[in-house]
Amino acid sequence: MTPSLGVVGLGRMAQALVRPWLQLGLVRPGQLQAVVASDASASRLAADLPCAVGTDPAPAWGSDVVLLAVKPQQLEAVAAQQAVHPGPTGRLLVSVLAGVTVARLESLFAGWRCVRAVPNTPALVRSGLTGLAYGPGVELADRQWLEALFGAVGEVLTLPEAQLDAFLALTSSGTGFVALVVEALADGAVAAGLPRDLALRLAPATLAGTAALLQQQQLHPGQLKDMVSSPGGTTIAGLRALERGGLRSALIEAVLAAAERSRQLG
Repeated sequence: MTPSLGVVGLGRMAQALVRPWLQLGLVRPGQLQAVVASDASASRLAADLPCAVGTDPAPAWGSDVVLLAVKPQQLEAVAAQQAVHPGPTGRLLVSVLAGVTVARLESLFAGWRCVRAVPNTPALVRSGLTGLAYGPGVELADRQWLEALFGAVGEVLTLPEAQLDAFLALTSSGTGFVALVVEALADGAVAAGLPRDLALRLAPATLAGTAALLQQQQLHPGQLKDMVSSPGGTTIAGLRALERGGLRSALIEAVLAAAERSRQLG
């Protein structure tokens, strides 16, 4: 029997998971209860999703499994809210909150078996990456169910919890970094003479093709860089400009900054 799912906080990340789960039939609409903060959000989302969305937290907290997807700054208020709606002990709480450790979840949500999940937004198109770390009470059958659930929207990795902040910085925050790079490449193409709509179509296609080549041929990024850099050619001229602009260092620092911010939020 498929467990019922409560979603506490239905922002972009939760929607990127819930929408494909509903489309794939992994969660049936009648088994999903979502709670949001305002009536306006509830009305908008209820009109767009085939499941119950409201502002009363009781139905969501009464579910077999709860996906906790609020902002980290709201964690203690939500924990207090949950305490007003107690249910059977031993249920699963799956948190996607940046930086919040399993130990902190267990201290705030007594009686729950806690899981920390770090998904990313490409889950919306079933190309996501999710890192999972389990609390001590999470059983093998629960792990298998969760890995199948997140696996339906991308690749799943079980990691030591100490690695999850770095995983988040690379895969979740990294989605924003890559989007900025794609936008900058398109801007460069416009500056070089391409029409804007064509540049915006070709830039992500270039990224997708490059990623596919790296993965399918199992190439190190440096190998591919060297493959396309002929002596005195166009690519090496562009790479020289990127090195002068500090792109490599800027991306490294961006990942480190995101990882540190994740730890601070937790």
